[in-house]
Amino acid sequence: MKNYLLPALLAALPLLAGCGGTQVKRMDAGTTVDISGKWNDTDSRLTAEEMIADCLSRPWLGQASAGTGAKPTVIVGTVRNQSNEHINTGVFVEDMQRALINSGRVAFVASKTERGELRDERLEQDTNASEETKKAHGQEIGADFMLSGVINTIEDKEGGKAVILYQVDMKMLDVKTNQINWSGQKKIKKFVKRSGSTW
Repeated sequence: MKNYLLPALLAALPLLAGCGGTQVKRMDAGTTVDISGKWNDTDSRLTAEEMIADCLSRPWLGQASAGTGAKPTVIVGTVRNQSNEHINTGVFVEDMQRALINSGRVAFVASKTERGELRDERLEQDTNASEETKKAHGQEIGADFMLSGVINTIEDKEGGKAVILYQVDMKMLDVKTNQINWSGQKKIKKFVKRSGSTW
């Protein structure tokens, strides 16, 4: 009897071990999932899309193109995280940049970090590339406007309940004059309840 039971038990061990292990379920990247109640990818994407739609519907865009008919050139500057939680502002900046570029209504230039890498590449080309293919310095397109902003939070919590308000403020700044040409705001409010725990 023992000879029959031992192989069966050994075969069942991986199945038993897997019952309490990690489970992974793939889902569409656009699916909204709130687990912790904190800022997430959906908040970033929807905020960026809504704010850029508002930004592009305002008078500054037509005024910037008046006379020349050329698209204004924009760069995304710093988006500061002044909330009380970790927020990857890089993802939010990329969402903003993508929404602006895909609108087709503005031209876009590389970020400060990307420009530094491109300048290094041109220096390398000065030494190592042929005369026919190397790219000259001093040919960059300067930005007309810079988009920058800040993310703040306000929390009201008691026991296992909390209300979290995220407030995103963005501004479109004229690089030449420092004038604020557009100011937008998006608020997201969440009620979070954690059973059997406190904040």
